[in-house]
Amino acid sequence: MSMLSASPSSSHHLVVIPPTTTFRNRRLTGSSLIRSRLTMSLDNNNNNNNFSSLLSSVTKLLWGRSLPPGLLVTTVRTAWNSTWQLMMSQLAPSDPTGGYSRPASKFRFSGPPPNGLHLYVGLPCPWAHRTLIVRALKGLEDAVPLSVASPGMDGSWEFKRVGNTGQVISPSLDKANGCKTLKEVYRLRSGGYDGRSTVPMLWNKDSKDVVCNESYDIIQLFNSGLNGLAGNPDLDLSPPELKGKIEEWYQVIYPNVNNGVYRCGFAQSQEAYDRAVNELFCTLDKLEDHLSNSRYLCGDTLTLVDICLFTTLIRFDIAYNVLFKCTKKKLYEYTNLHAYMRDIYQIPKVADTCNFQEIMDGYYITLFPLNPGSIRPIMPSTSEHEILCRPHGRESLSSSTEPVFVK
Repeated sequence: MSMLSASPSSSHHLVVIPPTTTFRNRRLTGSSLIRSRLTMSLDNNNNNNNFSSLLSSVTKLLWGRSLPPGLLVTTVRTAWNSTWQLMMSQLAPSDPTGGYSRPASKFRFSGPPPNGLHLYVGLPCPWAHRTLIVRALKGLEDAVPLSVASPGMDGSWEFKRVGNTGQVISPSLDKANGCKTLKEVYRLRSGGYDGRSTVPMLWNKDSKDVVCNESYDIIQLFNSGLNGLAGNPDLDLSPPELKGKIEEWYQVIYPNVNNGVYRCGFAQSQEAYDRAVNELFCTLDKLEDHLSNSRYLCGDTLTLVDICLFTTLIRFDIAYNVLFKCTKKKLYEYTNLHAYMRDIYQIPKVADTCNFQEIMDGYYITLFPLNPGSIRPIMPSTSEHEILCRPHGRESLSSSTEPVFVK
């Protein structure tokens, strides 16, 4: 995921906020009323003389406590709409109706897996989150080392070390190449690279090349292509007898839920938003009904398609419901869907892949066109770890007494 684009290996970009301008604390002189009143305002502001206080002083001088004049409002609205359209054309390419058109992944996996694999992810990204979960469940942590990027202030993925967050995965330095940004890593490949630098990205340390940046290809590889290196090779998240059902469900959830929330948030016309939000909630209603008598999407067995749905659901109430205007219902209002999400969250190792602080920062602070003030709302109580660990009761839906997940 690029934070200004969200390909199936999605990431985010942002628009840089103008830096704060500071002024020296000095008394202005002269007979000008404007300069006099500005001086009083500046002196009374405890020397916190930044751009915001200066602008506030000017606006108070020009129109006091009343609202800005209509002409100014109209001018600013027109300018902002034009700028928004320009930014959104880069953030979310659209079709003629204003609907979000997701760019295809550039690097697809084919052939036998090479040696020296290294995984690059970003924690806000649901597409990258898929790869983290399958990597953990299969026990590939040692076989496929990990570097975790964070959204930078220019919108690109960058590497930085953060404080200890316990067992939960957190941002890191680039452990494979020592680069400062993910763009630098992509450009290390032979011939360079000028496209979107998205996550997840699977890298070959030996050949210094991109193996794959399509999330679904990566989770399929992790599930069955690296069993000789896996700590849990017996776990199969795509058993042969369920491949047809998995593909059938994926064709439902990918366009309407996984990509559906982005189609709502990145819609550039009312028509496109209305279409996307209706398809999203119609699909959630169908899933709610289906999960009333099925523990997972394909029955008693956890599969790749459940992982793909989970990474959208876990972000729904904390990000998509608010920022992407998916407001018809909160996920918490879906009894079966929320319990299903808790069921997967409570599988060993899954919770450690869910860094809610990084997820919320990635959406509310990085997606500037959708949240210009970069104010991050408080996390809903229903998405807190303690709530997600409450009993889900879905074991009663399994026809088998054998555990779905071992180790």
